[in-house]
Amino acid sequence: MKLAMAQMRMTGSMDENLKTSLEMCDAAHGCDLLFFPEVQLTPFFPQYEKRDASGYVLKPGSDKIAALCEAAKKNGYYMSPNVYLELDGKRYDTSLWIDPNGEMLDTVKMVHIAQAEQFYEQDYYTPSPDGFKVFDTPFGKVGIVICFDRHLPESIRTCALMGAQLVIIPTANTESEPMEMFEWELRVQAMQNQVFVAMCNRVGLEDEMDFAGQSIVVHPSGDVIVKADNAQRLVNCEIDLAEAELWRGKRPYISTRRKDMYL
Repeated sequence: MKLAMAQMRMTGSMDENLKTSLEMCDAAHGCDLLFFPEVQLTPFFPQYEKRDASGYVLKPGSDKIAALCEAAKKNGYYMSPNVYLELDGKRYDTSLWIDPNGEMLDTVKMVHIAQAEQFYEQDYYTPSPDGFKVFDTPFGKVGIVICFDRHLPESIRTCALMGAQLVIIPTANTESEPMEMFEWELRVQAMQNQVFVAMCNRVGLEDEMDFAGQSIVVHPSGDVIVKADNAQRLVNCEIDLAEAELWRGKRPYISTRRKDMYL
């Protein structure tokens, strides 16, 4: 699988952010799967408490989502954008799953919602009602875990138990956060679950938040395959998802689980 991550700088304009997204889509021509950072079409509004974010909300039939679907079709790859989406009157931090024909097949919503300084996400996001999902592709099975979800080890473990060989994570991490610790967090979870883990981050200064980039892909062994700097760029790498199954044979962590012993 040729994997691409759009490490992007966002502005206050949704139209400008869509333009950058579509430029990244064209730059990723020839890849098999492209995904983006968290809420890629908006500034990071959850850094503020209880603001009116209604101007950033998309509906499934919006022109902006249609443009992203058309880009997936044009370039013939799977795509997972992450947007602020309203469904049935509730608003979610949502990753879309779009196939190479440009069809939006499903959505994955953030399960665990943070509430901390600069991450006032409970003011804006509804917790997912339908949990984690794993999608079949010709290259293997892909799960999606959104930003804060990865800090709960059940998230990546659940995707692995559902058969995921790759877990993709759209995120919004800043320079002031413990980025080295976050890297080790992913490496340990990749190793313990024998799954590829890829995390795509924002870059750039947005008011008091300086997004760190450092988008990363980790092998099922826990080794880092590629790690970006803090500039806007398309990050590419090629991975063989079948290696996840090979590593599960070498290190039988999942197969030796004793569910009767856990809370």
